[in-house]
Amino acid sequence: MSIFTPTNQIRLTNVAVVRMKKGGKRFEIACYKNKVMSWRSGAEKDLDEVLQTSSVFNNVSKGQVAKKDDLSKAFGTDDLTEICKQILAKGELQVSDKERQSQLETSFRDIATIVAEKCVNPETKRPYTVNLIERAMKDIHYSVKANKSTKQQALEVIRQLKDSIEIQRAHMRLRLVLPAKDGKRLKDKLKPLLKVVESEDFDDQLEMVCLVDPGCFREIDELIRCETKGKGSLEVLSLKDVEEGDERLE
Repeated sequence: MSIFTPTNQIRLTNVAVVRMKKGGKRFEIACYKNKVMSWRSGAEKDLDEVLQTSSVFNNVSKGQVAKKDDLSKAFGTDDLTEICKQILAKGELQVSDKERQSQLETSFRDIATIVAEKCVNPETKRPYTVNLIERAMKDIHYSVKANKSTKQQALEVIRQLKDSIEIQRAHMRLRLVLPAKDGKRLKDKLKPLLKVVESEDFDDQLEMVCLVDPGCFREIDELIRCETKGKGSLEVLSLKDVEEGDERLE
């Protein structure tokens, strides 16, 4: 027995659908699960790894492929790759309630992990466990935002948690070496960017070991490179100034 399948129908399974309404019509693309967010965050750059097919649909679940004329009118082009990129960037990812909940829980955990990796208790310099950060996030009723990256949200969480627990970004330990003729002048410029100067040696050149906020690293690096015309140096001794053992809340 033969089964007739219309030529404008394509059947796909285990698919993540991204939908966009444009020019009064609905357009959908069929993607691999978990790849849409990777594309949007920039982690995935190969479009073929994201799309199950380069076809654009009116309805993925029914396999109805969009007409070329409709695509040209709505998007101003019939280039399917360009149209797929537009839908990927601005369309709405269709997920079930169960999938959405699972994604939110995973993101919540990922945010807590980033915070735990980046932060310490400023009094003890000990890192917090991921479980403790998750508890603290629940206490402040933090809600995951699907349209923001986990890294952006982790920085937001750190700011919000400062009202409820002792927490700060762990300091970086740097060694700065500056030419003698630039030493004093540069030291004054660098002073506001340094949290703690642990050692300082001024002989043929100025050598300092100091702790800085990670957010100031780029500014310090640029200042030394530009002001010394490449003759100064900056070395990262440790990314995190921490004590051994995990922090606990009693």
